[in-house]
Amino acid sequence: MAVNETERRAMTRALDLAALGPRGVNPQVGAVILSPDGSVLSEGWHQGAGTPHAEVDALSKLAPGAARGATAVVTLEPCNHTGRTGPCALALIEAGVARVVYALDDPGEVSGGGAERLRAAGVSVDSGEQAETAHAIIDGWLTAQHLGRPHVTVKWAQSLDGRAAASDGTSQWITGPVARADVHRRRSLADAIVVGTGTVRADDPSLTARDGETLYAHQPVPVVIGARPTPDDAAIRRHPHPPIFHDTHDLSAVLADLHERGIQSVFVEGGPTLASAFVAAGLADRVLVYLAPVLLGGDRLALTDIGVASIGGAHRLTIDEWVPLGNDLLAVAHPAPDADPSTPAPTGSPTEPRTEEGVA
Repeated sequence: MAVNETERRAMTRALDLAALGPRGVNPQVGAVILSPDGSVLSEGWHQGAGTPHAEVDALSKLAPGAARGATAVVTLEPCNHTGRTGPCALALIEAGVARVVYALDDPGEVSGGGAERLRAAGVSVDSGEQAETAHAIIDGWLTAQHLGRPHVTVKWAQSLDGRAAASDGTSQWITGPVARADVHRRRSLADAIVVGTGTVRADDPSLTARDGETLYAHQPVPVVIGARPTPDDAAIRRHPHPPIFHDTHDLSAVLADLHERGIQSVFVEGGPTLASAFVAAGLADRVLVYLAPVLLGGDRLALTDIGVASIGGAHRLTIDEWVPLGNDLLAVAHPAPDADPSTPAPTGSPTEPRTEEGVA
């Protein structure tokens, strides 16, 4: 059965409802229940882990039997497993829903399969309605599901000769105000911002995302990696979110913990040692390099050891875009497909990170 105009309007509404939910361990999902004549019976959305899923939330607002013969319009395929809550596919079947229209397939090996279960119970099912919009809403969650960890962006600023600071360690500022504003805008799009203890102790950054003197509405959670203590009066302790401290150099363990907390994307911003460790470990999904038209010389490299012993082991990147930012230039890139599958994966672990271009 083709999706009709009433169902399309209901999906648009369900997508608006989905956006009301919080980013986290579970996806943002919205649902609208339509009567057989197309009128709206109820609406619902998922409000976070442990709360009812969108379909169940919508059904809970109806009297028993009121959903019999109804159509459920949902932004994600109804789940087919029991976690903190029961399977939504079963809830819809038991409520007597006759038709389900959803936007995206559930990618989970355990939670997927709801559509098949619904069809087996005689429910009419159509998928793919406004899938692109639905994908945009939960893109971070889908990526984290695919990777099994948060998506990682590694950022650094450097001179044209590849330095992150002058010989005396000063680095504020290598890039200009337009580039620094772009960094803050991109910070505001991430769930967490990650630095090393060396950057915290050297720069005392606030790690907020700022539009001039104003904070962006969304602030990334600050994460500090390293063994040295963070001073009690550090600016990071006044961040809108309580900092997360990891006294370890096991980056995979850090990302696993952040994933369990529902963090879908991280922005690694300091310093060269920490950035190099993420690159060396193959954990940089995207690289942002801010290039300033300045020469510094010296040994304050923007990247240190990334596990490349010879040119054959180079980390090849694909450039997504070059972005002019005032006098500076931003390279946005991601790892290129490995041209030589026999090349062993690089490994590495950070020592105490030291600052890159001053982080604030």
